[in-house]
Amino acid sequence: MSLRRKKYDGDFPGRSAGYTEGRNPFGSAGKIEQYTPSKQPEKRSARFRLEEDIYRDDSAKDRYLLTYADLITLLLGLFIILYAISNVDILKYKEMSAALGNFFGDKGVVIGLEEVNLSNMMEPIEQLKADLRSFVEEYNSSNSITFEENKRGIVIHILDKLLFTSGKSDLSQGSPSVLKRLAGILKKIPNDIRVEGHTDNVPISSKQFPSNWHLSVNRALNIAYYLISQEKLSPDRVSIVGYAEYKPIDSNSTLEGRSVNRRVDIVILNEK
Repeated sequence: MSLRRKKYDGDFPGRSAGYTEGRNPFGSAGKIEQYTPSKQPEKRSARFRLEEDIYRDDSAKDRYLLTYADLITLLLGLFIILYAISNVDILKYKEMSAALGNFFGDKGVVIGLEEVNLSNMMEPIEQLKADLRSFVEEYNSSNSITFEENKRGIVIHILDKLLFTSGKSDLSQGSPSVLKRLAGILKKIPNDIRVEGHTDNVPISSKQFPSNWHLSVNRALNIAYYLISQEKLSPDRVSIVGYAEYKPIDSNSTLEGRSVNRRVDIVILNEK
């Protein structure tokens, strides 16, 4: 029986996997037999690799999400800051600066903030109302000019005594200054303008004006034509209408009420 040292499959401690040779005990080289290494270690290493794949941290492939999230956060912060800067309340800023200045011993000196024209920061509609209030205060002797806001837009009421002589449709001598000042306001906005003529309920019958319809329409026409020809308002923005006595804003039973109803309305129509 030939003596051989065989390689085992690693079940016994101290045994190594590999190749072994058989030796003849009489000194001659014996037949060398080569055994196939055991496949069990390979199976074990494959199993270990599988476990490593299962428990491996997969965060590396999603690492770009961190950068993306940081970028979105920075952009959000930027837009918030821009919005806050665009809506600076100058008075509150000065109050806050004064309070901080008193706390730190600086008597409230505002640093780094230039004086800003508050009118430039108003919304267009608020700016328009401010201009109209100034216009009304300038020419509002005995409530000759008023304005209101309704579902149609902003309506400017101008009594006829400021623009016409009684029973006439020709513009009076003082009317151009009023209309010029008003045109300066109307030119700042893109809205359409409607000129409306109104009368009281006292009948009129003349060669020029057979009825209050004729008088109200002619008054509206003359004012609209002046705004277009002299003040250069765009003709496609201007329209006219005459209501005679059928759109009163006060009672026609009193002298004061009738004087209020004899008027021209300049309507700044809401944009559609």
